Amino acid sequence: MSVMKTSRRNFVAHKGRMALSAIAVMLSVAFVCGTLVFTDTMNTTFDKLFAVTSSDVTVSPKAAEGGEDAPSRGKPETLDASAVEKVKTAEGVRSAEGGVVSMAVTVVNSKNENMGSSTGAPTIAGNWSDSELKSMKIASGNAPRGPTEVMVDADTAEKHHLAIGDELRTIALPGDIRARISGIAAFKVTNPGAAVVYFDTATAQTGLLGAPNTFTHVNVTAKDGVSNDQLKQNIAAAVGKDTYKLQTAKEAADSNRKDVGSFLDVMKYVMLGFAGIAFLVGIFLIFNTFSMLVAQRTREIGLMRAIGADRGQVNRSILVEALLLGVVGSVLGIGAGIGIAIGLMKLMGSMGMHLSTDDLTVLPATPVLGLVLGIIVTVVSALVPALRAGKVSPMAALRDAGTPGDRKTGVVRAVLGLVLTGAGTAALLLAAQADKASTGSMWLGLGVVLTLIGFIVIGPLLAGGVVRVLSAPVLRPFGSIGRLAERNALRNPRRTGATAAALMIGLALVACLSVVGSSMVASATEELDKSVGADFIVASENGQPVMPQAEQAMRATKGLTHVTAYRGAEVKLTAPDGSSAKDELSVTDPTYAQDVRRKMIAGEHKDAYAAGAMSVGSEYAKAHAIKVGDRMKVAFAGGKETELKVAAITSDDGNLDKGVKYVSTATAEANLPADRMPRPFMLLAKAENGQADTAYTALKNDLAQYPQYKVRNQTDYKEALKDQVGSLLNMVYGLLALAIIVAVLGVVNTLALSVVERTREIGLMRAIGLSRRQLRRMIRLESVVIALFGALLGLGLGMGWGATAQQLLALQGMKVLEIPWSTIIGVFAGSALVGLFAALVPAFRAGRMNVLNAIASE
Repeated sequence: MSVMKTSRRNFVAHKGRMALSAIAVMLSVAFVCGTLVFTDTMNTTFDKLFAVTSSDVTVSPKAAEGGEDAPSRGKPETLDASAVEKVKTAEGVRSAEGGVVSMAVTVVNSKNENMGSSTGAPTIAGNWSDSELKSMKIASGNAPRGPTEVMVDADTAEKHHLAIGDELRTIALPGDIRARISGIAAFKVTNPGAAVVYFDTATAQTGLLGAPNTFTHVNVTAKDGVSNDQLKQNIAAAVGKDTYKLQTAKEAADSNRKDVGSFLDVMKYVMLGFAGIAFLVGIFLIFNTFSMLVAQRTREIGLMRAIGADRGQVNRSILVEALLLGVVGSVLGIGAGIGIAIGLMKLMGSMGMHLSTDDLTVLPATPVLGLVLGIIVTVVSALVPALRAGKVSPMAALRDAGTPGDRKTGVVRAVLGLVLTGAGTAALLLAAQADKASTGSMWLGLGVVLTLIGFIVIGPLLAGGVVRVLSAPVLRPFGSIGRLAERNALRNPRRTGATAAALMIGLALVACLSVVGSSMVASATEELDKSVGADFIVASENGQPVMPQAEQAMRATKGLTHVTAYRGAEVKLTAPDGSSAKDELSVTDPTYAQDVRRKMIAGEHKDAYAAGAMSVGSEYAKAHAIKVGDRMKVAFAGGKETELKVAAITSDDGNLDKGVKYVSTATAEANLPADRMPRPFMLLAKAENGQADTAYTALKNDLAQYPQYKVRNQTDYKEALKDQVGSLLNMVYGLLALAIIVAVLGVVNTLALSVVERTREIGLMRAIGLSRRQLRRMIRLESVVIALFGALLGLGLGMGWGATAQQLLALQGMKVLEIPWSTIIGVFAGSALVGLFAALVPAFRAGRMNVLNAIASE
C-alpha cells in the first residue's frame, strides 16, 4: 500500500512534468482508435447500403465478370427479357423485376461539368423500378416517364446545385442521352459518395445497353415463409443450374463487402502503421521523462532505500507511476480517437464521400485495444529507468541529485550499436546488389530495422562528435552563450541521443520516401523522353474506356498524322513448352510501333502486328525458352482459340510496357465477336510536322464535350505523373506529421525537465550576471542543436534507405537515382525552426525563475 501511496503522490507532484508524455500517449492511442472507429464506421455504412440494395435473390448473366459491369467493353453483360418470365415460374417467387445498371457512364450538366464523384466512387446509371424503393425514396418531383426525363440522387443534386428542370447529358457506349431532371431521389441509408441517375426502363435499355428487351439482372422477391437459399434452389431448378449466375442477398452483400473491404483494409493498415511509428517515437519521450525524473529524485530514492525500501519496491513505485500515466493518456486518447474519426468523416464528406455520424461505430475491442496498447507502451518505456532507480544506493541520500552513470555511454552500448549498424549496412548493400526484387526487399527490410536500431543505440556515442561539429557554425558565433548551449547538449549524451532519436525516425522516413518519389519521377521522365514518340495521350482519370463518339471526335481532329488505340484483351496463353496461364494481350494499332520506341531482343516491333503474329517480353521468352518463329496457342476470353506466331521479342530492360505482349487490333477483331471487343482505354496521336501546338489546341477543343478524358502532351503527362507522386507523398508526410509532433513534444519535455534539473545552476548563472535574454537564448540554441543533430542522423539514414530502395526499383526499370536536395535542405533548415519552437515554453519558464529561490533549490 505504501508503494501505491508513494507512486500516486509522486505522480500528482510531478503531473506538470508528466503532461507532455501523457499527450504523446494520447496522440498515439488516438490515432489507433480513430483509425479503427473510422474504418469500422465505413464498414457499417457499406453493410447497411448492401443490405438494403440486395434482393432476396439476384439473377445475372453467367458470363458477367467483375460484377455487374464489364468496363473494358464499355457496357455491362446482359440477359434477355425472357429471363424474367422464366424466373417468375419458379416456386416461391412473389415478384421478379428486370433491372438495368451500368457504371460505364459519365454524367455532365449543361455547362459540360462532370457530375461524378471526385473520391473514386462510381457514377451509376440505371432504370427506376419498384426494387429501387427499398433503398431510395422520391424526395421531390416524379420518376422519369420517358426518354427526355431523368432522376438524380439528392446528394449529387445538392453537391452540384442541380434542380428539377436542369438538363443532364449521360455519355454511354450506345450514345448520349439528353434529359431534364424530373425528380430527385434520396437514399434511405447513407450514400458513400456514388452519383446515381435513373431513367425509365425502355430508355435505360436502349441508351445504356444498346438494345431493347434486355436487362443486366433480375431482382427476385421471395414469398412469405420461403428462405432465400430455398428460393435460389427453386430458381436454379426452373431456369437451369448453369444458365445464370444466382446470388442470395447475403451472397451479394458478402461479394460487395469483399470488394470494398480490400480497399478499407489497405487504408486501415497503412494508418495503423503510422500510428505504430508514433508509438515508437513516444517510447523515447516516455523513456527520457522517467530517466530524468529518476535522476532528479536520486536523493529521494536514496532516502527511501535508507529507511527500508528494497529494490523491488522502488521498481514498482516507478512502474506504477508509468501505469498511471498510461491509463490517463490512453483514456484521453480513446476519447480523442473518436473525435479524430468524426473529423475524418467530415473531411471525407467535404471530398464527396458521405458518412453519417448516425453510423458511428465504436466496437468494444477498440477502446480495449487502445487502453492495452497505451499502458503496455508506457510501462515498457519506463522499465529501464525503473531498473536504474532500483540500483540507487542508500548512500545517494548524502549526495546531490544526478548520477555519474548518466554522464557517459557504456562501452557495451557503443560496441552493440556499431555491430547493429554494421550489420544493417551490410544488409542494405546486399539489397542493392540483389538480382530479384523479392530477395532485395527482404534484405532492405532487415537493413532498415538494423540500421535504425543501431543508430538509436549508437546515438549517444555520435552525440559528442556530431554536436561539436554542428556547434562550430551554429553555436560558436553566439560566443559564450553558444558554448554554454553546446556544453549543456553534451552534458548527458544518452539524453541528447534519445531526444534526437525520436526526431530522427520521422525524418528518416521523410527522406527515404522523398528519394524514392523523386527517383520514380525522374526515371519515368527519362523513359518517356527516350521511348515515347507520340505527341498526345488521351485517357480518363479513373480508367474508363474511351467511348466511340470520343474516339471518332479525336480521329476527325485536323493536324494529326495518326491515332493509335490501345486496348487490353483477356486471354489464356499456352507456351511452346506446354505451360498455360491466364494473361492479357495489349491490342494496338500498327502505328503504336511509332508511338512507343521499344528496345528489341529479336525481330522488329512492327512484325508483331502482322496477320497471325504477336510479341512477347524477354523475361517471358527466357522463362519458357521461346524464340522468334515459335507458335503459341491463344484463347481469347469470349472468343476463339487460335495459334499465333511469335514475331518479335521486346526487351524488359525498362519500365515502359515492361513484359507486355502485343497483338494487332485486326488479329483481335478476327478472334472476338464485335460485342466482345474491348474498348480502348488510351489513345495516342502524332501531330503533323510543325503542327504540334495547333493540333494540341484543336484536340482539346474537339474533346471538350467529353470532360472525363484528359488530353495531355508529353509535358502535361510528366507534370501529371509528378503531381500524382507528389500527392501521395504529401499524404504520407501528413501521416508522418503525427510522429514528428510527438518527437517535438519530446524535445520540449527534455528541455523542460532539464531546466528543472538545472534550477540551482540557472540561479547561480543569473546571480553572476547572465541576463534573462541570454538564458533564453542559451536554451533555444541547445534545442536547435539537438534538433539539427536528430535531423542530420535521420536525413542521412533516410537517404541511405531511399538509395537502396531505388536499386530495387531499378530491377523494374526505374534506373535513375535522384536525391531531392531542395527537400532535404529544406527539412534540415526546418528542423532548426522546430528546435526554436520546442524551446519557447522551457526558455520562457527558465527566464521567469526567481534567482534567490533557484539558488536555494536542492
